[in-house]
Amino acid sequence: MTSLTRRVALKVIGFGSTLLGLDRIAQAQKLVTNKPQPPIDQWANTVDRVWLGRQFWANPMEDWKVVEGAAECQSFGGNRNIHLITHEFTETNQPFAMSVDVELAEKKGLDGGVGFRMGIRSDINEYRSNCFIPRGVNIGISKGKLQIGGAVKDLPVDFQQEKFSLQVQGTPNAKGYRVTLNLLSEAGEQIETVSTQMPGTAFPGNIALVNNYNIANRRNPNRDIGKTRYRFRNWAVSGEAFTIRPEREFGPILWTMYSLSDSRSDEGFVLKLSALTGPLGEDDNQTVELQIRKNGEWSSLGEAPLDTDAWVATFRIPNWDEKQETPYRVLYKEKRKGEAAVSSEWSGLIKANPTGRPLRFGALTCQNDYAFPYEPVANNVVKLDPDMLYFSGDQIYESHGGYGIIREPADPAILNYLRKFYQFGWSFREAMKDRPTLCIPDDHDVFQGNIWGEGGAKMKGIDQGASSKGGYREPAKMVNVVHTTCVSHHPDFYDPAPSKQDISVYFGDVVYGDVSFAVIADRQWKSGPEHVDTASGRADHVPDKDFDTSVLDKPGLVLLGERQEEFLKAWSEDWRGHSMKVVLSQTVFAGVATHHGNYDGYLKADLDSGGWPQTARNRAIDIIRKSKTLHINGDQHLTTLCQYGVHKQRDSNWSFCPPAIGVGYPRWWRPDEIEMPHEKRPQHGLANTGEYIDGLGNKVYVYAVGNPEVATEKNRYDRAEQKGSGFGLVTIDTSKKTFHIESFRFLIDVTDGKPSNQFPGWPVTIHQSENSGENKLS
Repeated sequence: MTSLTRRVALKVIGFGSTLLGLDRIAQAQKLVTNKPQPPIDQWANTVDRVWLGRQFWANPMEDWKVVEGAAECQSFGGNRNIHLITHEFTETNQPFAMSVDVELAEKKGLDGGVGFRMGIRSDINEYRSNCFIPRGVNIGISKGKLQIGGAVKDLPVDFQQEKFSLQVQGTPNAKGYRVTLNLLSEAGEQIETVSTQMPGTAFPGNIALVNNYNIANRRNPNRDIGKTRYRFRNWAVSGEAFTIRPEREFGPILWTMYSLSDSRSDEGFVLKLSALTGPLGEDDNQTVELQIRKNGEWSSLGEAPLDTDAWVATFRIPNWDEKQETPYRVLYKEKRKGEAAVSSEWSGLIKANPTGRPLRFGALTCQNDYAFPYEPVANNVVKLDPDMLYFSGDQIYESHGGYGIIREPADPAILNYLRKFYQFGWSFREAMKDRPTLCIPDDHDVFQGNIWGEGGAKMKGIDQGASSKGGYREPAKMVNVVHTTCVSHHPDFYDPAPSKQDISVYFGDVVYGDVSFAVIADRQWKSGPEHVDTASGRADHVPDKDFDTSVLDKPGLVLLGERQEEFLKAWSEDWRGHSMKVVLSQTVFAGVATHHGNYDGYLKADLDSGGWPQTARNRAIDIIRKSKTLHINGDQHLTTLCQYGVHKQRDSNWSFCPPAIGVGYPRWWRPDEIEMPHEKRPQHGLANTGEYIDGLGNKVYVYAVGNPEVATEKNRYDRAEQKGSGFGLVTIDTSKKTFHIESFRFLIDVTDGKPSNQFPGWPVTIHQSENSGENKLS
């Protein structure tokens, strides 16, 4: 959709307000329009809830709530803000005006600043990325003064800061803008004004309302710093300086994910689809409807209830016609106080089952939000139009969006997680809506540096760091919400009985495009490192090159656990409805990294890799070898293509670890520099490749690796490129029985076909039989 003019867009959006509010708005906008404009918010007609509305992104979401018709800040923390994502300041030679009514909710000390912020822009000045920049031109009242950037004016000593209005106007001139801020009483009478000259370059970017804008506390959302909380209502915005883009609305249906799988039963193919909304209120509509279009008409497949913890509605439709591509849409009717419900939709395509041709499978992992919104990757995925997508975990990191993490109790921890998870959907929803998507959680998704799940056990003691203790740190209710948001749309699970603490499980298979995908959790049952002694300051790291890691392989240690091993045994023997197999999990079953964290950060062994425990690792590979499956994983941030060895080198399956979407913590595989013995380097002769014994003693043949540079660039996308970010694509040809594997860099255009678009050593084609040690590739 192209940009709309201010007048057309405002007609589309449809607003309401009180007469008094409209009078003040008209005063504020007299320089830019002859007609009063209604407020852009619908808070007056919105039921009480956390999610503020489709036009807004709140920072952090859990610190805001619609209360009695206003957006109320729930925290005394600094820099709490609401971005208007449909409006962007773009025209620096055009006028602008804004106004808002403000009400004091609670006061605990000197005011930390309340009002507007303009000119909010990141290094790429993209509206989603702009939402997380805590800087700009502050316009409001703070510490007894009226303020426009650096221009301030004392407020009257008798000013009662209970209810008031702020109006800002910008008139373009030869030097930029003459900006005027008016402070009005609740009755609309002017109390004070301040005016200043500012350059036009100060204003492009996002606009926001801010509570405590003079306090830079973004890290700890729970810290009581004794300032003020405000409510906002009747936010009006006008002027040709703003470009209005209604298509940027986010919600109430945020995005969808779906799977389509052959049940190999009388249910035929089963469609499962999840629709995610923002956190709604008790008085909101609690159902979502699914419709499909056939023969030019929309028909309903029914409604599904929203899980009011995870805010996900899941549909399960058996006997799906998999031979036809089918348009779908999910509908939500949003209740309004005193008004008719407003219907909104999110639409996409249920692809036809891609039989009789190669299946193209997108492999993605790990998205650190310094590179948000990862446009090069997201756009390239859409351009490639794969048949299926796989996100192998770390859809979020604890640092996502700033403002820290809330670990407990469960309910605020869930809101904290959901806010971070929404950045994932905001980035990739266009790619996910039109193709089956598999998405599994990993350690950072549940706010842990590592997961040693111990079968769902509760962690003993508190580990705020990298988590080198077994069990789950977070409340089971929060962990289950993470699982629900990620996998509720997956096909029915093989053995759905929950693990310890009633933590849900998600292992099972997907049969699509003549291929069977086994989805497993290689962290949920894994033993914790406290069972062994690494003789280092960190229980899961072995920094000493002379340490004998064979002593870490104690009897009884677990990798996949009995239940998943039994599933893999059955799956390896079951060839109904397909002729090729793929195992999907979080991480590679080998220690294919010699350096961690920084360029000189040598590490002999990392127990967090799937190479430990060694006996359990070998048993898992022995189980899947007969199925001749390719193992696709993630987690390591470092893209590698390697072949496992158990009884001898190269006797088992191949593993493809794609690059992280946005590499945060870097890793390198540089065995040549540390003179690690190797044999049989591949014919391409690339450094750091060949047959090795990893630091845990596992046999591994490394065919290709995409080592990063040391990052020096400040621009987020340039930095992501340096750090070895990107994504993978695997083309599975069931006729030729081959896997064609590609590992793409971050900052490329896949349509230009340049060989440099891929990491050294890729693309590679592997025959199915090579996954059982019948090697052709050299």
